[in-house]
Amino acid sequence: MTVSGPGTPEPRPGASSVEQLRKDGNELFKCGDYEGALTAYTQALGLGATPQDQAILHRNRAACHLKLEDYDKAETEASKAIEKDGGDVKALYRRSQALEKLGRLDQAVLDLQRCVSLEPKNKVFQEALRNIAGQIQEKVSYMSSTDAKVEQMFQILLDPQEKGTEKKQKASQNLVVLAREDAGAEKIFRSNGVQLLQRLLDTGEPDLMLAALRTLVGICSEHQSRTVATLSVLGTRRVVSILGVENQAVSLAACHLLQVMFDALKEGVKKGFRGKEGAIIVDPARELKVLISNLLELLTEVGVSGQGRDSALTLLIKVVPRKSPKDPNNSLTLWVIDQGLKKILEVGGSVQDPPGELTVTANSRMSASILLSKLFDDLKCDAERENFHRLCENYIKSWFEGQGLAGKLRALQTVSCLLQGPCDAGNRALELSGVMESVIALCASEQEEEQLVAVEALIHAAGKARRASFITANGVSLLKDLYRRGEKDSIRIRALVGLCKLGSAGGTDFSMKQFAEGSTLKLAKQCRKWLCNDQIDAGTRRWAVEGLAYLTFDADVKEEFVEDEAALKALFQLSKSEERSVLFAVASALVNCTNSYDYEEPDPKMVELAKYAKQHVPEQHPKDKPSFVRARVKKLLVAGVVSAMTCMVKTESPVLTSSCRELLSRVFLALVEEFEDRGTVVAQGGGKALLPLALEGTDVGQTKAAQALAKLTITSNPEMTFPGERIYEVVRPLVSLLHLNCSGLQNFEALMALTNLAGISERLRQKILKERAVPMIEGYMFEEHEMIRRAATECMCNLAMSTEVQDLFEATGSDRLKLLVLYSGEDDELLRRAAAGGLAMLTSTRPSLCSRIPQVTTHWLEILQALLLSPNQELQHRGAVVVLNMVEASSEIASTLMESEMLEILSVLAKGKESPVMRAAAACLGKAVEYGLIRPSQDGK
Repeated sequence: MTVSGPGTPEPRPGASSVEQLRKDGNELFKCGDYEGALTAYTQALGLGATPQDQAILHRNRAACHLKLEDYDKAETEASKAIEKDGGDVKALYRRSQALEKLGRLDQAVLDLQRCVSLEPKNKVFQEALRNIAGQIQEKVSYMSSTDAKVEQMFQILLDPQEKGTEKKQKASQNLVVLAREDAGAEKIFRSNGVQLLQRLLDTGEPDLMLAALRTLVGICSEHQSRTVATLSVLGTRRVVSILGVENQAVSLAACHLLQVMFDALKEGVKKGFRGKEGAIIVDPARELKVLISNLLELLTEVGVSGQGRDSALTLLIKVVPRKSPKDPNNSLTLWVIDQGLKKILEVGGSVQDPPGELTVTANSRMSASILLSKLFDDLKCDAERENFHRLCENYIKSWFEGQGLAGKLRALQTVSCLLQGPCDAGNRALELSGVMESVIALCASEQEEEQLVAVEALIHAAGKARRASFITANGVSLLKDLYRRGEKDSIRIRALVGLCKLGSAGGTDFSMKQFAEGSTLKLAKQCRKWLCNDQIDAGTRRWAVEGLAYLTFDADVKEEFVEDEAALKALFQLSKSEERSVLFAVASALVNCTNSYDYEEPDPKMVELAKYAKQHVPEQHPKDKPSFVRARVKKLLVAGVVSAMTCMVKTESPVLTSSCRELLSRVFLALVEEFEDRGTVVAQGGGKALLPLALEGTDVGQTKAAQALAKLTITSNPEMTFPGERIYEVVRPLVSLLHLNCSGLQNFEALMALTNLAGISERLRQKILKERAVPMIEGYMFEEHEMIRRAATECMCNLAMSTEVQDLFEATGSDRLKLLVLYSGEDDELLRRAAAGGLAMLTSTRPSLCSRIPQVTTHWLEILQALLLSPNQELQHRGAVVVLNMVEASSEIASTLMESEMLEILSVLAKGKESPVMRAAAACLGKAVEYGLIRPSQDGK
């Protein structure tokens, strides 16, 4: 079919028969309005067409879907036509076109052969059959030549004469690209590819090793049996050892490969020892343990790079603990604790400077702390936790007792690691005989490295409630002395952080200040000074941020901090640096500055009772009132906080824990609270950064991020805020806000955001349906709160453009239509508008619903008349469309309408000014004349 003209004719008002609707659809198709043609054909199918007509209509719908490039639906519609009429040559041809586009050439050629057998002289079918046969031949030739290409690529890569040439680089790229497709990966695998890739790894050349590792990723991805075979050929120890090489790019590529292998093996454990192709293979649980065992061995190997050690810790964090507490099996965690807890503690107790036996980075101890915390949290009972404590305590005692001063330092470093991770274990370790006394004594040491270890242990201990009072009594004077008299900035800054922790013990309670008036501000000023000092290394400046994270509980400190542009700039630059361990402190400081922690106003009556009982009553600082908070948010936005946080979210590091993600989500929610600030957040990449926060982290963090996404979706163009495929990722977080455990505000904002998305495209509506949002949205249509009820109705109105939702309204015994009719007569004008819009949409696409409206309530006529008499033009128009659809659907309904006051109302509206309402009213009267229910007046009006 070809487009015959630029104009798009509207269907005639009286077009209610199958034949007329089909003709209207054909005209719309010729004019290029394929969506309109689809609607016409769909309406015709709903009018009880004969099997022959149904075949034609399905065939025509297939043509529309082909033009709209929706080939799956085109194939489905053509198949429906063929079911009705097996000799429908047009349907067969259209199905072959759809199958060809879907890449199913073998099925497409069968349909074309059938077409040629039915119409042997049809040149179009003959040409199409030749073309598709040629494509099949090309595919066969390509697949047969792939073996030769793979062999040729390996020859180039392994040829010593081709060293560093462009030819070799191109061959490596082609190999990686080929492995990304499952068919290509299988070809490489069956062409002795793993052994040849092993030779590339053995060359030691970084470029060749990278090519080999990236190709292996393709081979192992989502394929359990190939993964096991690859490990068998290369050797598990060999693969893991690549993590430890000095070249960072190679180490990271090896980390990615191991992650892919772990995923394939873990999936195999779930599926019962079967690979993608269904072959029975070696028990993947055993292979999984072998891999983990090798990673644990790597942790304590001398000569392994710090980057490699960090990568091993990252993999263990991702792989070992259960993904969900609902999974009852934590045997892997118990096995790792028994086999490798001492090795993890050894990394946690190592120092970066001066270098010890084990090479570590600035992030190694924090990664070890996170792994220990994850393992401890994965334990299910007291007996398992007691075993964890016992192993930790025995390890610390083994260094603390009989190993001299070096052993004591190692023990204290390990205690610090535990305090940063599973703090229960850290507190137990602090209570070991002589540990706390050694900390206090070594703080006074003249050796910098000894002081550093002791002061850090003191700082981490100060953050724990059980020890804070002891340290306040015994350690404050020592910390003050170190801060005032210390010669090294590295010691002074840590002592300052210890004082900051103790000084913030009252949190945001203005009435509980530990230090004298002005002392907190002085500490904060010194922290900002060190933070801005570029001469100090990033690892030491991190401690200044730690101090500010505690001091910013004080509103006076917050106000001074956001006014200091240099300090904010330094903070954001440090958050983007390689010093990953600073992320949590940065996020904490930002949460404090934006007051995005949970805070509930105390009940005034309870406050009075507390005062009467002489109990302590928390007080809010005057500068923590909303006006001050809004001003601080605006200053942070100007300083570039969004771009800094976006970089933090992108961090591929275990330091970006679920708790850290939650803090960032809280800040983002505070940043988008004001309507006028949302454009700035979107412009600086905030929308993109919120998506991963809404999909991963703590339940609270995901909810906060989802609410921030909802606010952005409501007030900005979603297609601009979330370009490309990203817009479809927004749906799931928004649907999560519809659950009953979320607040009314979160429900309302989610409904408003989903309404916007549902109005954009059918694909988005399908995504919302797939996330099972419709039952929840229907539930909120009965909500007592009028704004939530209205938002749910508006959302359902937009979703009603989908045939699946229309089917729900048309289902036998459903009260959904009744609810819309009743809401169209409510006092709330906005609710009436939404409900009437839904009715107009449904009665247009599903004429069968028109006859059911009089059955759902006896007040249906009054409701429709009230819509037409409304002073609101939108309500009038929607009511007029509903009445027109009902008149066109049935002469019986039209008769009932014309026998009521509706005739007089329509007559008045039809004589009004030119408008959509006037045209609809005139069309109603014209149809009534056609039915013979009324006669035109003598003047022909």
